[in-house]
Amino acid sequence: MRSPLGSRSRSVARQVFVLQVAIVVLLAAGALLALVLQSRHDSDREARNRSVAVAQTFAHSLGLQEALKSPNPTAALQPLAERTRKDAGVDFIVVMDTHGIRYTHPKPDRIGKRFVGTIGPSLAGHTYTEGVNGPLGKEIQAVVPVTAPDGRVVGLVSAGLTVKNVTGVVNRQLPVILLSIATALALATAGTALISRRLNRQTRGLGPLEMTRMYEHHDAVLHAVREGVLIIDGDGRLLLANDEAKRLLGLPEDAEGRPIGDVPGLDRRMAELLLSGRVTTDEVVETGDRLLVVNQRRTHPRGRADGGTAVTIRDSTEMQVLTSRAETARRRLKLLYDAGGDIGTTLDVVRTAEELADVAVPRFADFATVDLAEPVLDGDEPGPGADMRRTAVSGIRSDHPLYPRGLLIDFLPSTPQARGYGTGEAELVPDLSAEPGWLAQDPERTRAILDYGIHSLIAAPLIARGVVLGVVNFWRSQVPEPFDEDDLSLAVELVARAAVSMDNARRYTREHALAETLQRSLLPRALPEQSAVDVAHFYLPAQSGVGGDWFDVIPLPGCRVALVVGDVVGHGLHAAATMGRLRTAVHNFSSLDLAPDELLARLDDLVQRIDHDDGDGASGSVLGATCLYAVYDPVSRTCAIARAGHLPPLLAAPDGTTEIVDLPAGPPLGLGGMPFETAELQLAEGSRLVLYTDGLIEERARDIGEGLELLRTAVSGSDGDPRETCRQVLDLLLPARPADDVALLVARTRTLAADRVVQWEVPREPRAVGEIRGAAARTLDGWDLSELGFATELILSELVTNALRHGSGPVRVRLLYDQTLTCEVWDGSSTAPHLRYAATTDEGGRGLFLVAQLSEHWGTRYTPEGKVIWAELALPGAEGQGEPDPLAFFLDTDPL
Repeated sequence: MRSPLGSRSRSVARQVFVLQVAIVVLLAAGALLALVLQSRHDSDREARNRSVAVAQTFAHSLGLQEALKSPNPTAALQPLAERTRKDAGVDFIVVMDTHGIRYTHPKPDRIGKRFVGTIGPSLAGHTYTEGVNGPLGKEIQAVVPVTAPDGRVVGLVSAGLTVKNVTGVVNRQLPVILLSIATALALATAGTALISRRLNRQTRGLGPLEMTRMYEHHDAVLHAVREGVLIIDGDGRLLLANDEAKRLLGLPEDAEGRPIGDVPGLDRRMAELLLSGRVTTDEVVETGDRLLVVNQRRTHPRGRADGGTAVTIRDSTEMQVLTSRAETARRRLKLLYDAGGDIGTTLDVVRTAEELADVAVPRFADFATVDLAEPVLDGDEPGPGADMRRTAVSGIRSDHPLYPRGLLIDFLPSTPQARGYGTGEAELVPDLSAEPGWLAQDPERTRAILDYGIHSLIAAPLIARGVVLGVVNFWRSQVPEPFDEDDLSLAVELVARAAVSMDNARRYTREHALAETLQRSLLPRALPEQSAVDVAHFYLPAQSGVGGDWFDVIPLPGCRVALVVGDVVGHGLHAAATMGRLRTAVHNFSSLDLAPDELLARLDDLVQRIDHDDGDGASGSVLGATCLYAVYDPVSRTCAIARAGHLPPLLAAPDGTTEIVDLPAGPPLGLGGMPFETAELQLAEGSRLVLYTDGLIEERARDIGEGLELLRTAVSGSDGDPRETCRQVLDLLLPARPADDVALLVARTRTLAADRVVQWEVPREPRAVGEIRGAAARTLDGWDLSELGFATELILSELVTNALRHGSGPVRVRLLYDQTLTCEVWDGSSTAPHLRYAATTDEGGRGLFLVAQLSEHWGTRYTPEGKVIWAELALPGAEGQGEPDPLAFFLDTDPL
């Protein structure tokens, strides 16, 4: 009984002792601080008084004013000031002029420099003291004026001491002061200790009233707390159990005083823990339907085993339930968070459905299936009653009896899937065996599903922007509890988040399909027939969407061919449409038979007009485009090339050597202001010209230089066949998932045989027309083209006559026998002929009209020496062509 009282009394006595000692220490410290401050104040005042006295004495000394007027005041005053300073016991005496320039100083190097301090009051005739940071450190100084008999200030004198010398006296007195305080403190502490011991003895015994009150308070607190308390002695006997402990453990009222092993109703595991006496902290013990948290400690301060134990018990059953619910909510939030990052990583409808199913299994459901309306897979919006195709299946096992992936399912109106798809509301089926509408869908399969162990279903529709895209099914088999309303809310939230990604993927699929369809329609479906080059080509749109890459092979008059490759910056419908506009423009400009640099210049003007008409930043503006245009002539074996910001072509000679053609770069289309240049190459027959876009050689893992070297390697390692060259290049360079469009055009040059080309120089004589007609007839006979003789003679007669009459020399005629018969008349004039309808009374003007009627095509192209007028005639037996009718001109002419 005395232990608590004695402990409490000792605690009170100790507190009183500490309080009294603290008061004594504070009083001693305050006295010491006051003494030090007073001493410092007195020392500071003494220093100021001494500084003023020394400065005034020196200022009134005899001969000072005469010394100030002398040419060298320092020589006279410095020795005097130093002697006076040492005799007076100050640290410095400084004499200065009225501008503060020193004449004397303890440190000679400071003489002649400006005084550190305030001289204004002294110049006004007053004595001024202050503390400053001077040359000797922190100083206390006085400044007094030196006045002439007429009262005028002719100089200043400053005297002072440094702070360290001022405080030196105080520091010498501190030991005595501290010793006195320590003695007083020791006496006070001894007296306080005696008083505390006396208080301890006086509070040890309390009266009956105080003791009774103390135990009443003890019992009230012990039985009122919501935590069980047990006290067990060293022999394992229960000494104390409060009401909460009896309630939690089911103890009888007379349990106190019994050995723990004999207490009725006490759980065996709890009894073993209490008898063990071991120290525990928040150990959970299951007792009946309760989860109890037990803390056990030794009652003896030093932890002696025979001292007994004190035990506290609290009920954590409700907390466990709350913790379980919180953990469930945390897992669900984590599922939704992960779904936001794991669903919709691509813009692919099928992949998005697979990601949704994978996220749900196994954290939410044992199996998950995604059924999408058939139009959604093609990027379209579904209509009511659309059939659904199983797009994704995920589960904890692969041997499930659910509908397989890819199957087109027609759900009955009674099924949860059909109801959810029709109403847009999620359907909860806790027990599938009790759902007749679902059982009627496919009785054999539904029975297999139930036998497999799947017993509960949630069918949640995928809804985006008010449109139902499909239904997501969550199936439960391993967990015995069915889905509940909380699970339904989670499923709706999960599917709602996935629906946004699904709709984005659907819309992207639609736009991608439209753009790809547009681009495919704008690209050449089949290359035209021509005999100048053998061609192989390849095009692949980027994974992120179609772009603006294109290529073309355009036959030109004179058996020539134009090779084109270009690239429009960007992806999507705009890039594809812009590519179509530029490709059409190239076709139109090539029909004018322009040189490559002139064609690119006109194309550049067109792009600038497009940008200007569409406005800055408009959706139709061309953000950037490049183009390479080459014209190959199989007769002369020359190739004229120009490029506008495009990558240079690769040329492979027949012997296998390769080189990147060094071409003037030229600015990209649309910049304007810079001319384009044409380079002319002489190509051997069988040379391969490789044209490509940057998507083939550029990749994140390599730069352009490395890509060009790989292209050179691929072309060098292939034979002369363009298709084989194309395959080798794609095998080595084509990325698995190209980030940009890839266009490749490989052309192997051919040469028109010498016996298929005939050329004559035409003298400027009237008889030359007849000679040309005769030579042409003989040539056609040699080519077995006599059927074309009449038409050819008429065309050449008209063209040569016009050249001799209206043109300038030299005049040449050339016949080319290829897929058509081409008649060309060259002259040195750049005047273009014009087709017109002659009146019935006109004697001439029908020549070109006759040429147009007899030929398949005719036109004019310009050369550096003049122009060429050409006409093409279809060969006899060509598909869709009959023999030229020389009377057509007359039959088409109106009668008089």
